[in-house]
Order: sequence, then C-alpha cells, then structure tokens
Amino acid sequence: MLNPSVDRRSFLHAGMGFAGMALGAMLHRDGVRADEDKWAAPDGAPHFRPKIKRVIWLFMVGGTSHVEGLDPKPMLDKYDGKSMEETPFKTALDSPHLKMLREFVAGRHKVRPKLMKMQAGWKKYGKSGLAVSDWWPHVGGIADDIAVVRSMWTTDNDHGAQLQFHTGRHALEGPYPTIGSWIRYGLGSLNDDLPSFVVLGKPLADCCGGQAGHGGNYLGPEYSGVPLLVDAKNPLPFLPGKAQSAQKQREQFDLIGRLNGIAAANSPDDPNIRAKIKSYELAFKMQTAVPDIMQLDRENAETRKMYGLDQAETKDFGQLCLAARRMSEKGVRFVQIFHGSNGGAGAWDAHAEILKNHPPLCKQVDQPIAALVKDLKQRGLLDETLVVWGSEFGRTPGAEGSAGRDHHPYGFSIWMAGGGVKKGVVHGATDELGFHAVEDRHYVTDLHATVLQLLGLDPRKLALPGRKRLEIDFGKPMSAILA
Repeated sequence: MLNPSVDRRSFLHAGMGFAGMALGAMLHRDGVRADEDKWAAPDGAPHFRPKIKRVIWLFMVGGTSHVEGLDPKPMLDKYDGKSMEETPFKTALDSPHLKMLREFVAGRHKVRPKLMKMQAGWKKYGKSGLAVSDWWPHVGGIADDIAVVRSMWTTDNDHGAQLQFHTGRHALEGPYPTIGSWIRYGLGSLNDDLPSFVVLGKPLADCCGGQAGHGGNYLGPEYSGVPLLVDAKNPLPFLPGKAQSAQKQREQFDLIGRLNGIAAANSPDDPNIRAKIKSYELAFKMQTAVPDIMQLDRENAETRKMYGLDQAETKDFGQLCLAARRMSEKGVRFVQIFHGSNGGAGAWDAHAEILKNHPPLCKQVDQPIAALVKDLKQRGLLDETLVVWGSEFGRTPGAEGSAGRDHHPYGFSIWMAGGGVKKGVVHGATDELGFHAVEDRHYVTDLHATVLQLLGLDPRKLALPGRKRLEIDFGKPMSAILA
C-alpha cells in the first residue's frame, strides 16, 4: 500500500527507477516540469542574453600582495621606514573605511603604521601601459587582455575572508552558497557526463571555510563543487577501490539507484537523498569522461611547454590550468582552482620575509595563468569564457615583523579576462600608499554580480522560498569594465 505521505510524482519517480530519475532531472533542466509544481528550481535558461558560457576561477590562498602585484606604489619607496603619521597621507588612519572591519578576534591584526618599500620592481606592459610587478612578468605579457580592479574590499581581516570571498558573507555568519554553486543552480550543466562545477587543487583548510569554500549550503549538496585530481589513472578521489568491469559497475549503480529511489519516495524532500541519486549516475558517467580529459599528454609539446609542464616549479599548477581549459572545452560550467592551500592559513600569508615568500609562489603560477588566457584566446574560447584571478585580501603597506606584510582587507586587487569584459583597462584605485580603496570601491559580491550578469543571470531571481537574502548578497555589477 502506498505510504500516504508519498505523492503521485514521487511514487512514479521511484517506480520508474534510476533511469527515470535521470530523465526527470534532464527534463527539469530543459524546462519541462509537472503541473503540480507550485515552485521549482531554475530551468537552466539564462534570464537574459549571456556574454559567456563558462568561468575559470583562480584563487590564491592566504592573501596576495597587491602593492607587489598589480597596484605598485612608489610612495612606499619614498617613505620607507617612516610612520604613516610622518607622511602627507596620515589621514588614512582616520578613514571611516576602517570602521567597516568586523574582526574575528579583536586586535589580532592591527594597523601596521611603519611603511615598508616595495620588495619588487615594476614596469608598464603592453599598449595599455598596465603597471605590473616584476614578480608577475607573464601576467604582464597579457596586460592588454585583462581588466584589473584595484579597489576591492572586504570586512574580515583574518582568513575567514577566504570563505567570504566565495560566499559574500562574513565567516561569523556561517557558510552560505558559493558563487560556483549559484551558477550551478542557475544554469545547470552543458555536458551530462561531467559535473557542472569542478574543484581543482587543494581546497580551503577547515580554519578558513573548508568544504564550504566550494559548497552549495542550503541550495543542497548537489550544487557543491566536485573535487577532481589531475591524474588520468585516478582522477576521482571519491571513487577508490579496485578496478571493475563496466558491466559490474553498471549493475552496482543501478542497484544503488533503485534503493535511493525507494528512499526518495519515502523522504521526497530530503536534499541528501536527491543529491545521492544524481551523484551516483553522474559518477558512473564521469569514470569515462574525466580520465579522458586528464590525459594531458595528448596535448602537443608546444602547449605543454607553454603551461610550464617541463619545469619543476610550474608543472603542478600548469597541469591544473591545462586541465581547466580541457574541462571548459568539454562543457564544465565553473572550474575553481586553488593555489597555496596548506592545511592552514595558506602559503601566500607572508607575515615575514615577503621577499622569500612571494617570489617562488609567483613563479609557480605566473606562467601557467598567462598560458591559460593565451590558450583560450588562440582556440577561440576566450570570448565565451571568463577567467577570474583573486585572493581573499591584499597585504599591508606597513611592515610586520621581519620584512613581512600583514592581512589587508581595506583595498586590494583582482583581475578578469574574457567575454564581455574590456581589455587592457584598470578600474578603481587605492590611495597613494595602497591602503584604502578610494575610487569605485567594490565589495566582493560586486565581483559575483559581474560574473552572474555575464552569464545572463539575475541573482534576485535565484532566491529560494524561505531563504531571505540581504542586499549586500546581491552586489552590483562592475559596469565600467563591461564591454
């Protein structure tokens, strides 16, 4: 006898078995929904005409210096060793922007008033004349393809800002859906054999967001990013075990699918069961599709060399960037790449000896990142792809300890390249010392809003019943850099 709590639709889903569930998911994605649905998730169609199809999101974990990056400040050299109060720029210490900070531990990261000169030289690149640090020569080489935003800010001066950069909410408020999960939720997949949202590189440490840094939170676990390894023999870390025949695996997945279908009928509103049903079928398909993508040796020697796969320093991150390009070609909607996650705050966290910390890290990523943009461009993919580079905050203009720089949320830089974005432009500015974002200031959700707009999504139309969002969650697109 049918459980009275099970409606007709759930019963039919269970009766159809696993294939029926997969079909139902695809029909839902294509906009075919049962008449009895009073509310349904987005149907996978953009809200307006998109400029791009996909995003590659590069995140440097720990806080990358902006003043030794894309926002060099000659005044730091002029006033090296002096207190800010001894300079013409002492008003920065009285700025109302300081009051926007929300400290995780009060007083842990105080303002560092003793200025320290730039630890790297810089020069202008390309027709745009973009000023770039000597630590980023390859990124300098793509200056005319990128849009730099020098006026980002956030409210967390500790590494919970890593989570905040991806969700828009302070870590004290808990985890929320990430930008990748909103995109997965709003647009679905371009390829039913691959995840729509993939994570490459070591994710955030538990101290700074952990799995929530690529999580779907209240959207449901099926909207979380899927971690993959750049290893053709074992790219799926969540499917360990001895190799089995395709027929044997198909039988196992079918059995699991039928059992999950029964469970779903008894608990039709359980997001975990729904996610499992979808994930098992996708996992089966991925066992063929993902190893094929990870066959990086199929690329020609010139391409592998361009990404730095022939050098020890650049090989690991080069493989991630090359895999991201191959995934994007095959229809992965959002590829999130982490660099520097080390089980703690992150490798870029240069509290001491930034001259010893940053140069080797820049060496690891500079060439592969530039190669990614160049490769997408030469393949005709850049116009429909957005590449985003960022870090949770910058580093202080003032010195910390032995030639280090502390966390700096008051003003820092990110950049974007690809479809719908102007090329070779700089937007926003920090003050003369690189302390405060003072021109065209952008909170981190303005970056989210920009990405969503380019994908044809209105974040206000993605809201779930009973999940009230704050105005700051939505952000405002950076219209000045949109082509």
